[in-house]
Amino acid sequence: MRDTSATPTLEPGRRFRHRLSWLAGASALSLALSSAAALAQQAPAPRPAPAGGATSVGELVVTAQKKSENIQSVPISVSAFSGKTLEAQKIEGGPDLLKGVPNTSFTKTNFSGYDLTIRGIGTEAVSVTTDPGVSVNLNDMPLIRNRLFEQEFFDIDRVEVLRGPQGTLYGRNATGGAVNVITAKPTGTFAGEIKGEIGNYASRRVSGFVNLPIIGDKLDLRIAGAWTQRAGYEFNSTTKDSIDGRDLWSGRVTLGFKPSEKVHGYLIWEHFNENDSRERSGKQLCTRDPGPTSVGDVHNLSTLASAFMSQGCEDVSLYSPSAFGTPNGLSIPFILAGVQNTQTIGIDPRTFNAVNLLKPIDPYGDQMQSTNLRQIASLFDPTYRAKADVVELIVNWDVSDHLQLTSETDLDWDNYFSSEDYNRFNTIPGVFNSSTGLLNNDLTGPAPNITPHGVYCDPQLGCSSTIAGLDESRAKSFQFSQEFRLSSSFKGPFNFSLGADYTYYHTDEDYYVFFNIITALAQSTGPVGNSSANLSKCITPNGNVATVTPTGNVGCVYIDPNPLGSINGLGHNYFRSQNPYKLESEAVFGEAYYNLTPTLKLTGGLRFTRDIKTFSPIPSQVLLSSADGGTVDGGYPTLLDIKQYFPALTGRLAIDWTPQIPFTTKTLVYASYNRGYKAGGANPPGIGYSTQPFIPGLPPLVQLFSYPAIFKPETVDAFEVGAKNSLLGGALIFNVGAFYYNYKNYQVSQIEDRTAINENFNAKVWGVEMETIWQATRHLRFNAQIGYEGSRLASGSQSIDVEDRTQDNPAFTLLKANEFIPSNCVVSTAFVAKIIQYDRANGLSDDANLGEICPGSILSLALPFQPTMADLPNGGRGFFANVSGHSLPNAPPWTFSVGAQYDLDLPGGWRSSLRADFYHQTASWARVYQDPIDRLRGWSNVNLRLTVAPPSGRLEVEVYVKNLFNQTAITGAFINSDDTALTTNVFTNDPRLIGASLKVRW
Repeated sequence: MRDTSATPTLEPGRRFRHRLSWLAGASALSLALSSAAALAQQAPAPRPAPAGGATSVGELVVTAQKKSENIQSVPISVSAFSGKTLEAQKIEGGPDLLKGVPNTSFTKTNFSGYDLTIRGIGTEAVSVTTDPGVSVNLNDMPLIRNRLFEQEFFDIDRVEVLRGPQGTLYGRNATGGAVNVITAKPTGTFAGEIKGEIGNYASRRVSGFVNLPIIGDKLDLRIAGAWTQRAGYEFNSTTKDSIDGRDLWSGRVTLGFKPSEKVHGYLIWEHFNENDSRERSGKQLCTRDPGPTSVGDVHNLSTLASAFMSQGCEDVSLYSPSAFGTPNGLSIPFILAGVQNTQTIGIDPRTFNAVNLLKPIDPYGDQMQSTNLRQIASLFDPTYRAKADVVELIVNWDVSDHLQLTSETDLDWDNYFSSEDYNRFNTIPGVFNSSTGLLNNDLTGPAPNITPHGVYCDPQLGCSSTIAGLDESRAKSFQFSQEFRLSSSFKGPFNFSLGADYTYYHTDEDYYVFFNIITALAQSTGPVGNSSANLSKCITPNGNVATVTPTGNVGCVYIDPNPLGSINGLGHNYFRSQNPYKLESEAVFGEAYYNLTPTLKLTGGLRFTRDIKTFSPIPSQVLLSSADGGTVDGGYPTLLDIKQYFPALTGRLAIDWTPQIPFTTKTLVYASYNRGYKAGGANPPGIGYSTQPFIPGLPPLVQLFSYPAIFKPETVDAFEVGAKNSLLGGALIFNVGAFYYNYKNYQVSQIEDRTAINENFNAKVWGVEMETIWQATRHLRFNAQIGYEGSRLASGSQSIDVEDRTQDNPAFTLLKANEFIPSNCVVSTAFVAKIIQYDRANGLSDDANLGEICPGSILSLALPFQPTMADLPNGGRGFFANVSGHSLPNAPPWTFSVGAQYDLDLPGGWRSSLRADFYHQTASWARVYQDPIDRLRGWSNVNLRLTVAPPSGRLEVEVYVKNLFNQTAITGAFINSDDTALTTNVFTNDPRLIGASLKVRW
């Protein structure tokens, strides 16, 4: 996702037992399908040297096929990390996994999400009904809503990363792969550990566990926990506060039980809690688009006319110095409405002219931002709260000596809230005109004094003389999953695993955007205004004074009078996208394993899954009332449920061979085919405009371009070959693999018309991977992972690019609409010039009719002449961008990591270990369009770690540095909507971290 030329100039400063649950069903088969090189990264502690002198790498047991196996015997692409390896390589949470797994990338995304991409496949679609491309599992149980990117690993047995689509045993709908976090389980030995850590950014950490035998080998208890607190990585120059800090803790209680020799299992409860200033999205970048000074033969355009032809931010590299600018604020439709004569606050008693709500100035003042990616200028500091509880019950029953029945039950409650400044860059004061002393429109008395002395007091955002914006993202969810599985361990050539699972999940995700200017528009006089200083009152279209309520229809916008912390969620003075969603999924699956010969094994599996998805569309209602194109004055009516059924048959076919090769200790060669599937879903609804005629005989006030209510499921046929080799008496592990995917309907989305439009693309993905561990001497170990992947969208792939709607066609011009139309449009340059020439000839301002040109609004009927179809390409949306042959987003072609560890015996029996890890990924693209703004440079990371321990091994002192060279890399980018100027939210890695810890064991 980024090339090695980085951005230094842009900066200053998780053994689980046997098989899994439902996920087991989907993932194991998928695993074989994705069988590329499989690598187990072992604990770094040295082992006794064999006769040859060099120590062996050792074994790591995994359960990628729902049974315990040496990773080198599993014909599946799986990278595994023991708890000790995670600690040694400083893989402290989900975002760090990319540093040890080939062809993997990670970035946060908007709306509280993240994108973990494996072999180019992740989660590029934005919808509550979207399934993650990479399944995340806790002890083999899939968690649809999870805390992978926030929660830190603690008391972990191992983490397994399954690469490739999962079709039989693991991972419902996981077309990219699966991450399985296996927690440490209680044993019959009293033991414990506590670790304290300090570091820069005032970092403090405590983690540990205690293992308690209770009743012989019948009952054991393990209690573990972790706490982190630190100051922020970023600085808010407006509030002078450190932000993006951490205050989080996790706890886990595991009860191991064995009531008989044939029954054993675990009851697990894990809790996560966070309350801090974590940023959901980072700095917002923009290269200001000033707009043209001429159009066609019309020159010297006015400032407002130019603003109508500006998209706010230009399509320029995020690494350009100009990217640290601010948008052309006048190009934002709701600001244009406040500047023009459409929204006024009264009559000037001296001139008897109408006074507009806003001054004709850019509220961002054409200012530049700090070039430090870790510094923002925001009126509000971010707030972040998350809480999750997971309860798991795993029971294994040995039905006979060779049959085992497993039941896995999961309950998951998750709550989340985040708020931050919508813009996060500089604004200027004095943008509101003063309403003090103005007359009302009929000159019979004073006008509503809504902006006294140029200050507007928003009920949610407070009083300000400048633009203020804030967004909130919140969600509540619940999940229940149950899986039963029967597996065999016969001594003959045939074995099997059969299972069934059920998942129920429901959630309600809410996203709000508050802008004081929007509320002010609702209070001013004009097409959307209430014309009242009293939030509960308004002057109706027929001139009467009425009370505005959330359930009334008097024709005025209902303004929520409550402060931010206690809003009722019914106001139309803010944007709200509410997304209730319910899922029921059931599946039956099975795999059969047959040894054709002692060295040749055939694996076949099938899975039938049926997903039932129910989505309740609730259109957004900002600035709408029953009189201005909406259906209600307040509240958010729910449309009919969209209920979708997605049945799918997937499976896996694999063959593996263990030949006797003279120069290897053990070799496994395998080939597999895997069919992956991910269900489709429903697009979030658009705007709640009325479909009834605004005036009898005329069309509705607004008719937006029609988008599909649903998006298609995606499928992948994956082919893979690989070899796992143990050489030099077990001192060297060398695994290689190659894969090829034929992808249908990959789900990708972008923001259009204030909603997420999910599209489907066909693609090809291919690549090779290599993983190796070499125990060179008793003291010296090396490991390396190299991944190459290529991807190509199918011929004929096309999509509207919001960054380049004209596709650089000089005969057409991008144009802003009025406040009712959320997206930009494209119109022939000749038509725009003709309209402006008409305005000038009739003594009107250049911008007088520009807000009516974009199609979709009844206001277009007021134009002096109408555009033809030829003037409005694709109905005015613009030209399709040809993305044939383009790469998939967030898929760097090359990933590379290498590590070295030297263990040294010190005098007096003391031991020391020095480790260095290097990671690099090459440049990639943030979107499929591959515009200049989409290019993400490659980046690198270097970690160093030194530990010292006395002979007893009960103490360990550690010092470390992460991101040694303090590189600030942009790991991902998200482009906002047309009507908020196409600003770009960027996401960055962590800065250089220095720390020391002391660990005590008993």
